[in-house]
Amino acid sequence: MSHNNAADTAAPKKSGFGVSKHINELSLFLAIALLYVIFGTTAYGFLSFNNQVNILRDAATIGIAAWAMTFIIISGEIDVSVGPMVAFVSVALAYLLQWGFPTPIAFLLAVALGAGLGGISGVLRAYFDVPSFVATLGMWSALRGLALFFTDALPVSIGRNDVLDALDRSVLGIPPAAIIMLVLFAIFAFVSRKTAFGRSVFAIGGNAHAAYLSGINVARIRVAIFAIGGAMAAISGILLVSRLGSGNATAASGLEFDVIAAVVVGGTALSGGRGSMLGTLLGVLVITLIGNGLVLLGINPFFQQVVRGLIIVIAVLANMQAIKRSLARNKG
Repeated sequence: MSHNNAADTAAPKKSGFGVSKHINELSLFLAIALLYVIFGTTAYGFLSFNNQVNILRDAATIGIAAWAMTFIIISGEIDVSVGPMVAFVSVALAYLLQWGFPTPIAFLLAVALGAGLGGISGVLRAYFDVPSFVATLGMWSALRGLALFFTDALPVSIGRNDVLDALDRSVLGIPPAAIIMLVLFAIFAFVSRKTAFGRSVFAIGGNAHAAYLSGINVARIRVAIFAIGGAMAAISGILLVSRLGSGNATAASGLEFDVIAAVVVGGTALSGGRGSMLGTLLGVLVITLIGNGLVLLGINPFFQQVVRGLIIVIAVLANMQAIKRSLARNKG
């Protein structure tokens, strides 16, 4: 009898969380449809084919980094070094190509560099107990400063490169960056839902001490997710070089805020333990559409930053309310 009662009380918890997650995703679908209606009727050229391609390119820049950021935030951490990491890797890649490294080797070295730099933040968090915000803020400053120092704030030209040119040439109207973003999305969605690593990330975000007691190597997982974050930023850096035709120390300024905003808007809790890749994908589209529409409307760039900040605050408040409703439903 007691076994049945336990099962009965457990069921609503799962149901409550699932319902709240689906409501969040449904509301994001509606928000995307509403944004298309608003900007489609008010912003000249918003619905044009060329602008839709631009939206996909911009979404890829945010999305590729956002997949890793989702893991990082689900685990209860944060990474604010994304923008400078992308810029620094773009500069490093440009120099590698200038020095005559074969393009595939230069790509691998760039991704390894990003993973290594991200891993440093992970090591500081996992083994020296430095808060992830502080560790990545230090990395933000160091990488931006180094990139500017090595380039004197000037673009680093790469000359003609067939591989990078191909990365910026649309395939059947779809930018390769968007294809790469969607492939990586499928991989991250599978890992988050179907693997022990993904379950460990959720467990650490829910209760790191309990995860450690259950046999999860918390330190190793933390280092891994920050290294993955660095690798994803490096891939964004490679795509940035293909788009600009140069490495640029001043590029990707503020990208970390767009990435964090997309993840939070997508329903991932900043407190950790809760989130989904589908939610992040929809959050990426919302943030990209708002940015694109405001530009086409000719809104002042400084005011766009105000809008971005308001979106983050509203998303966090909505997230907190959703968590409270879910907890209340579970208790009921």
